Amino acid sequence: MTAITYQFSETYARELDHADPLKAYRDEFYFPLVKGKPAIYFCGNSLGLQPKRTRINIDKELQNWANQAVDGHFYGEEPWYDIRKKSKPILGELMGALDHEVVAMNNLSSNLHFLMVSFYRPTEKRFKIITEAGAFPSDMYMLESQVKFHGLDPEKTIIEIGPREGEHILRTEDILAKITETGDELALVMMAGLQYYTGQVFDMGAITNSAHHVGAKAGFDLAHAAGNITMNLHDWGVDFAAWCSYKYLNSGPGNISGIYVHERHADDPSLPRFAGWWGHDEAERFKMEKGFKPMYGADGWQLANTNVLGMAALHASLELFQEAGIHNLRRKSELLTGYLEFLIGEINGETQVLEIITPKNPLERGCQLSLLVHKGGKKVFDELYEHGIVGDWRHPNVIRVAPTPLYNSFEDVNRFANILKQSLVKFA
Repeated sequence: MTAITYQFSETYARELDHADPLKAYRDEFYFPLVKGKPAIYFCGNSLGLQPKRTRINIDKELQNWANQAVDGHFYGEEPWYDIRKKSKPILGELMGALDHEVVAMNNLSSNLHFLMVSFYRPTEKRFKIITEAGAFPSDMYMLESQVKFHGLDPEKTIIEIGPREGEHILRTEDILAKITETGDELALVMMAGLQYYTGQVFDMGAITNSAHHVGAKAGFDLAHAAGNITMNLHDWGVDFAAWCSYKYLNSGPGNISGIYVHERHADDPSLPRFAGWWGHDEAERFKMEKGFKPMYGADGWQLANTNVLGMAALHASLELFQEAGIHNLRRKSELLTGYLEFLIGEINGETQVLEIITPKNPLERGCQLSLLVHKGGKKVFDELYEHGIVGDWRHPNVIRVAPTPLYNSFEDVNRFANILKQSLVKFA
């Protein structure tokens, strides 16, 4: 990406917005109010904004339910029986996967549990799991409980890799070295694709290749990666992954998740799984007979019939991604985050009261920058909110800021920087 000379100027920010080919998408979203005024919303890493199309999509399905009741499963413009299929092409594009490798279903934690039933198969010799230190609590709890389910001790089974002394992010070479060192004792690498706290994007391709080289499987929690960065799960050879859709995918609080399973596992009925009737061969599903026959691809991991209202909300956002294009959004994201990084550097000057703990390389981060606040801490964060900035606070002293390309502007970033500068002066 060509180096850009940014300017700490409201006029300059407006010029960037004027030239932005994606600027119209901002009007597709509702913004919350803080003290009666639209917020500067930098919290898509926790919950994305509501697309204006969401209500239209949900109202349509409510009307279908009212008019057709059970017949809505098989009749109408988009019968519910096949409603999952509509999302597959765009999910495949977002994940860098084939259509049959992805499906929207369940929620994130349950999906990862179901996938680990299939892909974490410990033996007496090969039983260890590698993950990142400081993983999101759900991932830690899932790994602990999966290990205990197999009668193993988490302390002896789960290997957590942390940054080197004095550093904030993990070095890829350290991850790969630990995989090689663990060798034929390693059953699974299971970690985030994008680390929630630091915002670091891990080299999923290199990690997967290294895991496979020692005979292990590789899976990723893509909660903070989906809709944020471009991915190539199929080409990287990743065995499995799961994501939520309520962060950057803007589908609503706690809404439907999605999974990816690589094509090489698509037609392997010998893989153990916790089965449900929606994963059974749909040509025979209504025979209601014993003997589970998994559908081809990721669909074979489905359990229950699809949450129609949840899918309607997901489709509202996916339509926007399809129109804008994930690669176009990624280009804008790099510009927005680069501008934010520049402004923070200008604010810092010689004081270094702020420390960005997210990687500097745009290829190693998404839209989020995590700011370590050395003076003022939570008071600075609270002051930001008082001035209409919605971000995210993480103990003990980190502010996560995520300018999101679908609905944030360069002027948002500039206004945030000015308010941040005033707040730091106030609490210096």
